[in-house]
Amino acid sequence: MNASQTAAKVRLGQLKAEDLTKDCINRIKEGNAKINAFLEIFEQSALAQARAIDAKDPSQRGKLAGVCVAIKDNILYKGHTASCASKMLENYKAPYNAFVVERLLAEDAIIIGRTNMDEFAMGSSNENSAFGPVKNPLDLERVPGGSSGGSAAAVAAGMITMALGSDTGGSIRQPAAFCGIYGMKPTYGSVSRYGLVAFASSADQIGPLTADLQDNALLLEVLSGHDPKDSTSSQRPAFKMAELETKGLTVGIPSDFLENLNLEIRSCLDKAKEVLSDKGINFKEISLPYAKYSSPCYYILTSSEASSNLARFDGLRYGYKDESAGDLEDSYLKDRAKFGPEVKRRIMLGTFSLGSAHAEDYYLKAQKVRALIANDFAEAFKQVDAILMPATPNTAFKLGEKTEDLISLYLSDLYTAPANIAGLPALSFPYGKDAKGLPVGLQLYGNYFEEAKLYALAALLEK
Repeated sequence: MNASQTAAKVRLGQLKAEDLTKDCINRIKEGNAKINAFLEIFEQSALAQARAIDAKDPSQRGKLAGVCVAIKDNILYKGHTASCASKMLENYKAPYNAFVVERLLAEDAIIIGRTNMDEFAMGSSNENSAFGPVKNPLDLERVPGGSSGGSAAAVAAGMITMALGSDTGGSIRQPAAFCGIYGMKPTYGSVSRYGLVAFASSADQIGPLTADLQDNALLLEVLSGHDPKDSTSSQRPAFKMAELETKGLTVGIPSDFLENLNLEIRSCLDKAKEVLSDKGINFKEISLPYAKYSSPCYYILTSSEASSNLARFDGLRYGYKDESAGDLEDSYLKDRAKFGPEVKRRIMLGTFSLGSAHAEDYYLKAQKVRALIANDFAEAFKQVDAILMPATPNTAFKLGEKTEDLISLYLSDLYTAPANIAGLPALSFPYGKDAKGLPVGLQLYGNYFEEAKLYALAALLEK
């Protein structure tokens, strides 16, 4: 059963939430040793939630009644650890609930545990966690993608059917592609960031990872909506999936952005185009001339924001405190040494880019390029309803394969970063496999707040 069917049976009293929760806990305990997807199971609180749901009048149970949902380790759940997979926050207990956690609890979802991730959400492989890498359940020698690799791997392994991730440059969609599941990066502002530990505030977005397309849309319905505690939260009505007439829609193919594309991924893209054409979808070649600059633009801007956001973790206000430190300088050196190498790299890059001697050449120029990229998409969406492209330039690579080749690793975000730069919604979905049997992920971009079109088009391919 998918999550929608499970919740329906709990609402009818045909299944008990407690039994489902115990089953889920057992699956996680059995499978996690190999994969390292979960950092912690919230066993006691999850069972208490389940018993409370079972005690409710069935007619009062929510949309996700009895469904176990995992949250990425950078989303706050009151009284529970939120470490961002970092030694800096290893013992940090959340003092309040994130907006998305409140939404899950209101619909009677059971928050089953926190998933592993790249430290402070910085990475494309989930090898940067302070608590060990996550392994791809489809091939344990390969990465699951990052930074939401723990959430994606947990879903792909069948431990759970739903999980939350965060996407700053592709961190939901890339692991979804590598693990053969669905991942949605919603329109910026459609899901509140309140209670998400910030990486880059202008690009961060919480979204759903699921094994089933219908479940993905359902989870987005639950998560979206205005939040007065988030100044960037949209005041538009919450997302609601609706039946759409897809025949006659036009999908764009950004031909100038797909040069040198992996032939196996190209084949899957062509097949998807053929299937959609047979179902009445029109195609049009479009141009996104500045999209190829998204990755360097993304790394300048997000590293700059990260260097500012992570300044608070100084041992005085937040984070690890080394009691052996002498003066203030010694304290900074010892306390901030708890950051891992990738986090330090991005802090240094961001601090350099924001420095008075370099801001004009790097940070301000990247902001101008950001505007050009957003304008490219604005022009494209005057001609098309959605854009089809790969989710990643390659399928899942081996653990350690790109550790020394950072440029290649950073380019894993080539096709995903533009959505964050422009604030657009994008849905990653599995479509075919490569010669090694690894899933190929494709991606649909949409105009602002048009997630329903993306789900409708992906449903045509799923059928």
